[in-house]
Amino acid sequence: MSDIYERLDTPDLDQPVLVIGLEGWIDAGLGAANAMSALLTGADAETVATFDADRLLDHRARRPIMHLEAGLISGLTWPATELRAGIDEEGSDLLLLVGAEPDFEWLAFTEAVVELALDLDCRMAVTLGAYPAPVPHTRDTRLALTTSSVELAERLRGYVRGTLDVPAGIHAVLDQALNAQGVPTLGLWAQVPHYVASMPYPAASVALLDGLTRCSGIVGDRGDLDHEATETRARLDQLVAENPQHQSMVAQLEEIADSEDELSVDESDTLLGEGGLPTGDELAAELQEFLRNRGDDT
Repeated sequence: MSDIYERLDTPDLDQPVLVIGLEGWIDAGLGAANAMSALLTGADAETVATFDADRLLDHRARRPIMHLEAGLISGLTWPATELRAGIDEEGSDLLLLVGAEPDFEWLAFTEAVVELALDLDCRMAVTLGAYPAPVPHTRDTRLALTTSSVELAERLRGYVRGTLDVPAGIHAVLDQALNAQGVPTLGLWAQVPHYVASMPYPAASVALLDGLTRCSGIVGDRGDLDHEATETRARLDQLVAENPQHQSMVAQLEEIADSEDELSVDESDTLLGEGGLPTGDELAAELQEFLRNRGDDT
């Protein structure tokens, strides 16, 4: 057994799905973080294994939280990476790999995750993420698919696909290692409108949970996400309606999105938002101010 983690429990699981959502990699609109939070809450998950944070994490980049009470240090909360087990809304077993993406020893960490996945008889693994893209908030959130499995790539249709070279997160390393050991693994990525990528975008979390259900059968507790997505859409509609330039930009994005829908999503090579579209920086700044000033209006 790898010495990079401590096994706390050996739950009796029936071919669980491993869902991976580690903090520190691309997560526009907190799409993956809030989807994982919903899964954790609904699954009533308990910790199966903890990873050695002192070996894996740079504590100057991920500092522990110091708790002060009247000037006295009452404790420290350290960043952690954990594997937790629970059940979904329909009683299916699942494992959740949560916490901080490692700063060090990626290969040792990956070996440990694969060891745990095989020992716990995982039937598949799904990684979650979200990235900013030139898409409008007025259309359904689209999901992009990544996987190192040719079989999965051929079998799963209806997702955005692309061809490009980008820096990788630990998700990609886990994908290759798990697929190589016979655990079918894929990544789901929500496309978040680039002008709201720095703010919570609940529609991305909803789309990721829907995609997880389609790919794996896991049904997560969505909590208030649907309501929050509706509220966010209404606020964005209100802001855009107040500015002709914003209306023009969103209309352009809608035209592009609608034209892409007429093509096979497998033919789209712009999954990470390449192309000469507006950056949306001005709108993003106004959105942040708008939501700060009108947060209690709805």
